[in-house]
Amino acid sequence: MNKTLGKIHTSRGLGLKAEIFQRGKGNVSFFPSPANIPLEDPSLTPNDQTTRTKFCKGNRNVKEGEESSPSPVPNLFPEILPPTISQSISECVLPWTKIGATQVIKVYDENNTSKAVEVPTDVTARDVCQLFVLKNHCIDDHSWTLIDHLTQLGIERTIEDHEDVMDVVSGSGMDTDSRLYFRKNYAKYEFFKKPLDFFPDQMVSISTEMNGFVDHSELIETFLKSSTCPEIHGHLHVKEQSKKSWKKFYFVLRRSGLYFSTKGTSKEPRHLQFFADFTDSDIYTVLSAKKMYGAPTESAFCVKYNVSLQATKCSSARDLKLLCADDEQTKTCWITAIRLLKFGMQLYQNFIQPHQKQKASPMRSISENSLVAMDFSGQKTRVIENPSEALSVAVEEGLSWRRKSCHRLSGHGIPSSTQSSVPNLAIHLAQPWFHGKLSREEAQHLIIQQGLIDGVFLLRESQSNPKTFVLSLCHMQKIKHFQILPGDDEGELFYTLDDGQTRFTDLIQLVEFYQLNRGTLPCRLKHHCTRITL
Repeated sequence: MNKTLGKIHTSRGLGLKAEIFQRGKGNVSFFPSPANIPLEDPSLTPNDQTTRTKFCKGNRNVKEGEESSPSPVPNLFPEILPPTISQSISECVLPWTKIGATQVIKVYDENNTSKAVEVPTDVTARDVCQLFVLKNHCIDDHSWTLIDHLTQLGIERTIEDHEDVMDVVSGSGMDTDSRLYFRKNYAKYEFFKKPLDFFPDQMVSISTEMNGFVDHSELIETFLKSSTCPEIHGHLHVKEQSKKSWKKFYFVLRRSGLYFSTKGTSKEPRHLQFFADFTDSDIYTVLSAKKMYGAPTESAFCVKYNVSLQATKCSSARDLKLLCADDEQTKTCWITAIRLLKFGMQLYQNFIQPHQKQKASPMRSISENSLVAMDFSGQKTRVIENPSEALSVAVEEGLSWRRKSCHRLSGHGIPSSTQSSVPNLAIHLAQPWFHGKLSREEAQHLIIQQGLIDGVFLLRESQSNPKTFVLSLCHMQKIKHFQILPGDDEGELFYTLDDGQTRFTDLIQLVEFYQLNRGTLPCRLKHHCTRITL
């Protein structure tokens, strides 16, 4: 799959961005000062860089091949530059450092707390995400996303990594309460890895001008090629303009736009009526669709036109084109297909760019690759050469350390009857996958927000039984809930998912086991839902 996509991926450079540093005062963060960025052209060889001076907007007097005369007095304080030199460097290296070229935006987290950030006017969503990953010490697994949330309309969408944030903010409209959220989205590029999970066979028909139908394994490649015509079709509910009623039509998505049939499931041109074009519009997910818009299901989405590209502002629900699917899988198929048709190859470049950077600058050092496992249990030390034995020894040492930690925690004035239960109840509270007293509906909403792909999970306290816990897990774009029951075996507390057949001393051990083994679950635990505070 990736080899096929690599053939059609152009070899042009994706552009170099200035690295983001943690700077600023108070609650405002800043991008790096121009004095910290070297004036080097990465496309030139070292010899060329020493003999060639580059053209800049702020310095038109420097010519090719000329060298500036050295200063007779060396500058002992290079951080203090004359105003003219500082201004020319700013205009040359970072044009956005000039007055009026930056803007402060607010970014919110899951707890609705905000962080103000000063960014250049041409900053992309990926740049903002990398800034917050650095400032909050998050693990950069390329799933962090910037969300455009319109509170008044009750809609939101994922801002693509290459999109300019300022264009999105200006396109939301001044009359709407627009917010930018920083959160996880594991399903952002999952369709490149498992396309068949996102496009059911009954909704897709792919044909080419030459040889009829194409195999579904080449589905994504067909979307990215301009010579082919992928087609998504199926029934959707559409809200009538200025009315509360919804009607069901047969829709067809083509490169030219979205159409609906006026006669059953007919695809004849005389029966297809134009519905929307996605060149100057975006696709948003509708939140609380039943409550706000009276939709048949909660799987609703809408077409919203960009305000900066039209005369009338789209600031009310009457200006939205609302659609509703029968289930989440159908809605995901429509939204993913529209994203591919709208952005095409740019989405694939966004997907592979972080992986290319990892290959260029691997995180592991040479010394880490030379580490070996050692056994110090006997009179003589030995190197453990068997990988399976090394893994089992590491697991056993971890469990032994955990048991010793529990005994140390329980040995300070705690009665003997509760010595084993108290540490086990508290050890999981600091884990990012544990969300405390979260209701069933809130857990489902959080998993939907962070991506309906296999293995997305969280643990929470049970609302119906305070002494038990619940594992909420996504599988096949459906969320299932499994009760974790506590048990007692001769005074030792344990937890189980399968009526005591597999027992665990604490919830951390349970999660680690099911991350490696499926067991009685429909799939392994892969991605935990997390909430951060900016």
